[in-house]
Amino acid sequence: MSIRAKLAWTFILLLIFGITAISSYSILFIRNYLLSEGEKQIINDTRWLAITIQNLRSDDDFETNLNEIATASGYRLAIYDENGLLYAEVPFHEFPEASRQLESDLRENFVRNGAMIVEDNTNNDLLVAYTLLMPIHNAAAYLKVTIHKELIYEPIKTIRWIIYTGMFISIGLVLLVSITFSRSITLPILQLEKAAREISDGNTNQSLNLDRSDEIGTLAKSLNRMADRLRTDNLELKRLYQKQNQFFADITHEIRNPLHTIAGSLEMLKMSGLDKEQKEKYILTAERQTQRINRLFKDLVTLQRYDSDDQFIQKQTFDIQKIVSFIREILEPEALEKGLQFNTNVGHFNVYGDPDKIEQVLENLVTNAIKFTSEGSIEITAREENEKVVLEVKDTGIGISEEHLDRLFDRFYRTDKARSRDKGGTGLGLSVVKSILDAHGSEIHVESTPGEGSRFWFNLPMS
Repeated sequence: MSIRAKLAWTFILLLIFGITAISSYSILFIRNYLLSEGEKQIINDTRWLAITIQNLRSDDDFETNLNEIATASGYRLAIYDENGLLYAEVPFHEFPEASRQLESDLRENFVRNGAMIVEDNTNNDLLVAYTLLMPIHNAAAYLKVTIHKELIYEPIKTIRWIIYTGMFISIGLVLLVSITFSRSITLPILQLEKAAREISDGNTNQSLNLDRSDEIGTLAKSLNRMADRLRTDNLELKRLYQKQNQFFADITHEIRNPLHTIAGSLEMLKMSGLDKEQKEKYILTAERQTQRINRLFKDLVTLQRYDSDDQFIQKQTFDIQKIVSFIREILEPEALEKGLQFNTNVGHFNVYGDPDKIEQVLENLVTNAIKFTSEGSIEITAREENEKVVLEVKDTGIGISEEHLDRLFDRFYRTDKARSRDKGGTGLGLSVVKSILDAHGSEIHVESTPGEGSRFWFNLPMS
């Protein structure tokens, strides 16, 4: 059963039960009220009937006059003499005949409790009143006044008809209102259900336009926000999926090329007739490609630790000049071999960070500078600025075009893929630099002009 039907039937049944209970209670209350008023009325009527009957003369017209009084009052009248014997009874139909003699107990009761007695027997359909008479012109001593309770309850028929008519009209109205009301409630719920189903099927462009300020409107807004979030997440997942696919493709390509070179060198070494110089050449080529693969996996391990290891860096206080001096010691020969000047201008600055990771950052930046600089110089400088030490690596190399700067630190991104691979690069050096500095809460900056050189800088907090 649908929610609409459940709501409609709930309203209808509640109304029927409510009206039935109210009408039953009302009718019972009215019956009791009418009976109570009937008792009061019969007492008052019995008093004036007693006065009237006491003044009737005992002649040939006595019974006729008594019958007219009974007809006018609507009561059944029975008169008893002082011995309790039935003296007269009118009218002669519609009521059961009175007993021929008034019970002695009842007469004694008059003496004890007064001149008026009302009998309301639940097993009897009659309401009866007794009173004493003071006979003046006739022998009447007791008066019995009787009326059917149905005459007292007569207004209930009209009231019951009004109540039931109102009930059926109300049921009709409730049917109409409940169907309309349940439709107004269930229609947006059905729209919400349809939208949720479409969103679950992947249609995140679904949007609900429900101009409501109630809970359903709030739910619709939440559903729209969820769809927007899912749409954004889906786009991000697609982007990450494409990036992951590109990442694995780049790894495969980066490993395949040096492996082919190593395999080729080994094949050449198997050939007979090679002189010593040629053998050393192929061995050196294989060794360089092995080092290249080793650097690739080293960079991958660094990036993987950055992505998953909360203890990626271990900060401590260290002298930045010692790190720069070590970098110069291991990389200056390579720069001099290309005819480049290697300059440093770094004082004794105590900084707070991971010395091994900062060493890796400087090594990658200087190595890149040497690779892409054919003439001129490489320079490392350090200066204090706002309680921080700014480290800068500057070269006079080929520079970087502006369109490449936004993606320069993406993994496996190269401005010139062919030239980069020829120089033994892995495409991960600058990504490693950015990851390490991000872990330090720092940021890598770059300025470059094609043909004039590049400048990379970052800062570390002073100890």
